Amino acid sequence: MPSFAPRLVMVLCVALLFAAPVRGALITVETVAVGDAGNAADGNGKGSVAYDFAVGKYEVTIAQYSTFLNSVAAVTSDSYIIDLYNLQMFQDNDIAGILRSGSGTSLDPYSYSVVGPSGSNPAGASSPGDRPIAYVSWFDAARFANWVNNGATNGASTETGAYTLNGATNGIIAQNAGATWWLPTWDEWYKAAFYKGGSTNAGYWDYATQSDAAPGNTIGSGTNQANYAIFNGTNFTYSVTQATNKAAGQNYLSDVGAFTSSDSAYGTFDQSGNLAEWVEATFSATNRVYVGGSWKGGLPSASTSVADLPTTELDSLGFRLATTAVEVPEPGTWAAASLLGLVAFIARSRRRAG
Repeated sequence: MPSFAPRLVMVLCVALLFAAPVRGALITVETVAVGDAGNAADGNGKGSVAYDFAVGKYEVTIAQYSTFLNSVAAVTSDSYIIDLYNLQMFQDNDIAGILRSGSGTSLDPYSYSVVGPSGSNPAGASSPGDRPIAYVSWFDAARFANWVNNGATNGASTETGAYTLNGATNGIIAQNAGATWWLPTWDEWYKAAFYKGGSTNAGYWDYATQSDAAPGNTIGSGTNQANYAIFNGTNFTYSVTQATNKAAGQNYLSDVGAFTSSDSAYGTFDQSGNLAEWVEATFSATNRVYVGGSWKGGLPSASTSVADLPTTELDSLGFRLATTAVEVPEPGTWAAASLLGLVAFIARSRRRAG
């Protein structure tokens, strides 16, 4: 039998598996396709990806993360699960929020609810839950990725899937082969943000708003805008308030996608602002990398990146996911992947490095 036959049988079997009903998914992660496989890197050596993939159109939101917490962290004595929630998610009005109540026992389970800041909603905000989640460590983000990888169902595992964590809260954990949802690699994130697309030698924008000019920071339908703080040499002007003074009780996050005409060439939003984002890259034996602009940072560009401990949790730091799939199914619906998509998935699994 020709050597390709066993692989074809495997693909067909996996196709049947993926065509089976997937019920109980609690969230939907909207994604955009990132094609142009084999594109050239930029002058920094970043952005070349040898396979097609998809990436979150938006940063993971407060509402999505609250659903995750209610699914996996209602009854627990495990510190690594308890610590998925940071008290600052409620107490820090700059980025609030999620409120936790209860004690985590079967008689008094933890309950997580989306709440707004004590002050008013920021301009253009429709719901506190539509803002991105902050104060998450790399490990929190990886556990969320595992949960989604395992179906985003009630109680789905946070410890295996894309990453084998098994209670880990420190160190460098590699991505598992065959992951279907994961934290984007630096190259994947970079390509989704800056690559112009349309061919394998299209070049890169300086900003994730399809522009080489520095973006403004006005929320709305204007082009080339982002939620970051513009420095005038003396003061920062914040996007949400358009003021230089930082007001007590004011939330400084914008709804994901609020800058409706400032997406990347592939259709992602907020990679130049709102929150910086964890990626899968390592900087050393102890440090991970986060990239992109944030509401409190200065000018975000293709070179904006920070190396930090993976346990770091900040008011300016969140994440988004990458995937081989189109999206997590709506609650109660069926999910099916095409044979072509599965072939691409298998090819990607072979070609990607960790």
